[in-house]
Amino acid sequence: MKEKKIHTIDASGKILGRLAVEVANLLRGRNKPGFLRYKDVGDEVAIFNTDLIKTSGKKSKQKIYYHYSGYPGGLSAIKLEDYMKKDSREVFKKAVLGMMPKNRLRSPMIKKLKLYKGEIK
Repeated sequence: MKEKKIHTIDASGKILGRLAVEVANLLRGRNKPGFLRYKDVGDEVAIFNTDLIKTSGKKSKQKIYYHYSGYPGGLSAIKLEDYMKKDSREVFKKAVLGMMPKNRLRSPMIKKLKLYKGEIK
């Protein structure tokens, strides 16, 4: 088996969903000829400038992320626009997680994703 590569991607000016698809495929290893859906053969991915990611249409004002604490009245909602100001890395991580398989490989694959708000020094 070949060594895993590290892909470095600049996220400035790119669309959130389209970049998330590209990153999910790199993490899974779908770009490799030896891809098997039941094995973790993906590479590491480093994304920088996550605070400069764009969204298409009116998503930034209309898309809402919900979180339920488990208690009565514990439903909280935050718009994408506000969530990006709070932590753009978490928004991108949620987008990639939604595109990964929902099985035991999901956790080790997402650990290979490194996110940075600004430039890498």
